[in-house]
Amino acid sequence: MSNIILFNKTSFLMSAPSIKQSPTDEGKEVAFAGRSNAGKSSVINTLTDNKKLARTSKTPGRTQLLNFFSLSEDRRLVDLPGYGFAKVPTIIKRNWDRKLAEYLQERQSLVGVVILMDIRHPLQKYDWQIIRWASESKMPVHLLLTKSDKLKRGAINNVLLSVEEELAKEKLSASFTIQAFSSIKKFGLDELKQKLTIWFN
Repeated sequence: MSNIILFNKTSFLMSAPSIKQSPTDEGKEVAFAGRSNAGKSSVINTLTDNKKLARTSKTPGRTQLLNFFSLSEDRRLVDLPGYGFAKVPTIIKRNWDRKLAEYLQERQSLVGVVILMDIRHPLQKYDWQIIRWASESKMPVHLLLTKSDKLKRGAINNVLLSVEEELAKEKLSASFTIQAFSSIKKFGLDELKQKLTIWFN
């Protein structure tokens, strides 16, 4: 396994309606989770330098499947169903929640979770659910505060500090890192690549 990861060589592997139909649970996976309007697809497309890799939509909540992308033979990125925002029937939301929980709790190849949050609305109820689950499972988490181009530098630093303070209050047992990110300006891209490379290696 090479230590160097060529993110621009990432290719779509498959979509799965549940963990049972997912690729063989081997190698290493990093999952991207976040509210339906947090910009997950845009982040994945920016990370891989491929605007068409992950489906972006003006309608939040379009990702209803587990979407797997191959970085190499034994490394994958996973775009999880968006949560908490989409205007969809309650029964579908419950199905998403179950799918999300099942994947996060049972997937053996999962080595880290990137939780995306709009920098203007961090730490919503569903974000805390995943953060606390990760803490209980000792799963490393990287908090990615997206859409940071919407704020000035001083405001970005204030939000980063505020989120760090909220996490510190919780006395979480997993390791957490946090950064600001902008898909539009590619701000924070190198930092994200470094974090993923550490996890994969």
